[in-house]
Amino acid sequence: MVLFRLVSWLMMVLLFFCATAFGRTLRTGLDVLDASACRELEGKRVGLITNAGGISAKGESNYRLMLRHGVNLKYLMAPEHGFSARADAGRRLGGTVVDDTLKVYSLYGASKKPDIGQLKSVDVLVFDLQDIGARCYTYISTMKNAMEACSEAGVAFMVLDRPNPIMPLSPSGFMVDKGYESFVGAVDVPFIHAMTVGEIALFLKNTRFRTLDLKIIPMQGYRRGTLVDEYEGFRFVSPSPNINSTVAALVYPATVFLEATKVSEGRGTDAPFLQFGAPFIDSARLLQEVQAYRLPGVGFSSVQFIPKSGKFRNEQCFGLKLRVSDRKLFSPFTTSAVLLLALQKLYPSSLGLKEGSVFFDRLAGTPLYREMILKQVPLDAIISASRNDVQEFERLYPSRFIYPE
Repeated sequence: MVLFRLVSWLMMVLLFFCATAFGRTLRTGLDVLDASACRELEGKRVGLITNAGGISAKGESNYRLMLRHGVNLKYLMAPEHGFSARADAGRRLGGTVVDDTLKVYSLYGASKKPDIGQLKSVDVLVFDLQDIGARCYTYISTMKNAMEACSEAGVAFMVLDRPNPIMPLSPSGFMVDKGYESFVGAVDVPFIHAMTVGEIALFLKNTRFRTLDLKIIPMQGYRRGTLVDEYEGFRFVSPSPNINSTVAALVYPATVFLEATKVSEGRGTDAPFLQFGAPFIDSARLLQEVQAYRLPGVGFSSVQFIPKSGKFRNEQCFGLKLRVSDRKLFSPFTTSAVLLLALQKLYPSSLGLKEGSVFFDRLAGTPLYREMILKQVPLDAIISASRNDVQEFERLYPSRFIYPE
């Protein structure tokens, strides 16, 4: 027995040093499910919310993986951007069929919530979508609606957890004020929430859907302090057309607010969200204004582009391009405030913050952020106000995490 324990201890030490030398291995919830031959779904009728990004470490789609293991998969459901994950943002979608036989119902069409009658044909609804860590990215809104529908229908809900690609950034931004809930602000977490979809599902069960039968298939080998592309062999699959890399996911919370202005957020270019501009911008002047803030972890350069779609289609735009130099120092929300303060200062009649107030406030979760930008409130005061929101959230929900640092 002593010899057995000694050998076991030596094996654990060896595995630790191998992991340190060659990088950590990450297994998503789907990979864990695959390793068990989908035992957790055995004998159940199953529905699956997913899109083309729902693949295993081996590159196999989740629905084919389930069918290979004999899962009784009844249908698929797809969020914004459709099952292909290629449809433009905000475009309403209908259903489709994959592999000639498996129906895909849209959760971004006439309704954004699963049909209760439809749910009665399954025993469990599985959620496997890649989130990107910002509250306004609608996949967690889809998850909330699905959890609500399952709670009403008495159907179990299962989450196959996936990494948050902008970890280990701290939570930041404003919370959602009462009366400002929307599909881009459906879950009451900080704007940059620093949680996985599994952790958000657990948070929603504990705060809203206490009677829901929730099962989370957690990841293995995941740590909150490790950047997603530091895991050996991990592949980031684009969850939507304009989030085509982990860097784009990282910068998205810094530039997404420009969607509610008259400045292009880079859609229709080869660097969406990584660059922004408009015909009325003087790049050199804006660059000087932004650089004066000396933001850590990010640099800026002047850029020109002609969008092929979206705002200013086929027009010459002038603006800035972001380059993240230190991902652990970069603060997307602080960067968003700097960009908005500079643009409002230089182009108050052209930026369009007042005209886009409804959408902007929904993205921010509050009118306070826009009002502070319009009044040119100092950056420190904006960050302090948002930090108060985050600290109150953290005080109320200290045990919301599944994974260690």
